[in-house]
This record gives sequence, C-alpha cells and structure tokens, in this order.
Amino acid sequence: MNSFQLLEYAAWALSAILGLWMLIDMIRIDRTYDEELLTSSKEGEIDDTLVIDPPHQGGHQ
Repeated sequence: MNSFQLLEYAAWALSAILGLWMLIDMIRIDRTYDEELLTSSKEGEIDDTLVIDPPHQGGHQ
C-alpha cells in the first residue's frame, strides 16, 4: 500500500464521517425546531424566537 492509497482511504473515511455528522445534525435540528420556523422568510424571526436571556440580546444596559 503506497501513500496515495492511504490518503484515498483517509479521504473516504473523512467523507463518511462528515456525511454521518450532517445526517445526525439534520435529524437533531428537525426534532428541535418546528418546520414553519425553519422555512420562514421573515427577517429576524428565528433570532427573536431563540432568545433565552433577553437582556443579553446584543446590547448593554
């Protein structure tokens, strides 16, 4: 096995890991957020919905 074959296997492994990570993230996001929220085209709607601590939304008091 030469170094190019080793690099090819490493690239395929990295590709499989990234694909699996994207699939898991897609499932997690789909379960966490409502479809209407994810497909909304209203600017700032997601940011306003996800605010956990309103005083720390971006400004100082």
